[in-house]
Amino acid sequence: MMNTWLIWTALSNTARLSTVLQILIFLPLTLATLSTSAFLLLSLLLFLHSLAHGTILIFWPADALSILQVPMHPFLLLVCFNLFSSAVPPWLITAAAWWGTALTYCGPLFIAMEGLSSLLVAQKLGQLGKRLIGEEETYQFALLIATAAAYVLSAWWIVMAYPAAASSPLSSTLLGVALTAFTFLTVIGFSLRRTNIIESASLLLFIAYNVWLCGFDQKSFSDPASSYAPLLPNLMPHLQSLLNFVTNTLPKPVLVALMYRLMVLHLASRILPSIGADSWEADEGVDSGWDDRPTSTLTRVLLTYRQSIFVTVYSHLLLLDHSSQVWWRWMNIFLTLFIWSVELLVSDDEGVAVKDWKVD
Repeated sequence: MMNTWLIWTALSNTARLSTVLQILIFLPLTLATLSTSAFLLLSLLLFLHSLAHGTILIFWPADALSILQVPMHPFLLLVCFNLFSSAVPPWLITAAAWWGTALTYCGPLFIAMEGLSSLLVAQKLGQLGKRLIGEEETYQFALLIATAAAYVLSAWWIVMAYPAAASSPLSSTLLGVALTAFTFLTVIGFSLRRTNIIESASLLLFIAYNVWLCGFDQKSFSDPASSYAPLLPNLMPHLQSLLNFVTNTLPKPVLVALMYRLMVLHLASRILPSIGADSWEADEGVDSGWDDRPTSTLTRVLLTYRQSIFVTVYSHLLLLDHSSQVWWRWMNIFLTLFIWSVELLVSDDEGVAVKDWKVD
C-alpha cells in the first residue's frame, strides 16, 4: 500500500512539473517560430484549459487530473502549429487580438498584485521576527545580523545595477526619489513604532530587485522575438536544438520576473487567511474560524486557479519589450511605497492586537 502511494505521489508531482515546463517552453517557442497571433492563440487556449482544469478540481479534487492534463499542452501546441501552417480563420485572429488587448489592460492589475503581495510578505517576515524575539531573546542577535546583511546586500545590488538601470537622467532621478522616499518612510515608521527593521530591509530588497531588473541585459532583451534562433526546422530531428533553445534563448529577465511574481503571490495567498483576526482570536484562529473569512475564500480561488494565473502573467511578460518592462518596474516600486506609506500613516495605534508585532 505504501509503495502504491509513493508511486502515485511521484507520478502526480512529475506531471505537475511537466505541466510547468511545457508552459514555460511552448509559449516563447510559439512566439519565436510562428507569430505573435499564434502565441496569443496558444496562450488563450492554455488559459481556457487551465480554467476548466481548476473548475473540475473544485468538484473532483483528485491527483489523477494532474496526470490526465499532461498530454493537453502538446496537443494545443500542435493545434496552433497546424492552424498557422495554412490560412488561419479570421475569427481566430480576432480572438487572439482580443486576448492580447485583455493582457495589456491587465498590466496594472499584475503590478498592483505584485506590489501588495511583496508588502504583505515583508510585513509577515517582520511579524515572524518579532514573534521569535518575544519567544526567545537569543534570536535577536541572529535576526540583527540577517537584517544588516539584507541592508548591505540591497545597497550592493543597487550600486551594481546603477550604471545600467540609471541609463537616462529620468531613470536616475526616479531611483533617487525612490530611495529618498524609502528612507523617509522607514524613519517615519520607526518614530511612529509601526514598522521594524526586518520589514524595512525586506522592502529595500524588493526595491533593489526591481532596480536590477530595470537594467537587466538590455542589449539581448529589446524585443520578445528578436533574440530567438530559428527552431522549427530542427525541432523534431535535433533534440540538441531544443536544449539550446531552452538554455540560450528563453528570456531570462522574464523568467526571473515570473518566478518572483508567482512566488510572492503564492506566499501572499498563504498569509491572507490570517488577515482580519479579531483581537480575541489566536493567530491560528478559533474553532477553524478562518474557513468562513473572505480572505480564506480568496486564497482558495487563487490556489485553485494558480495555473491560469501562471499562464496569464507569463504571457503578459512575454509581450512586453524592455522599455515597457522598465516603466512597469518603476511603477511597481512607487506603488508599493505609496501603499506602505498609507499603511504606516493610517494605522491606528490602538490596533495593537492586530499589529503588535510592529511595536517594540
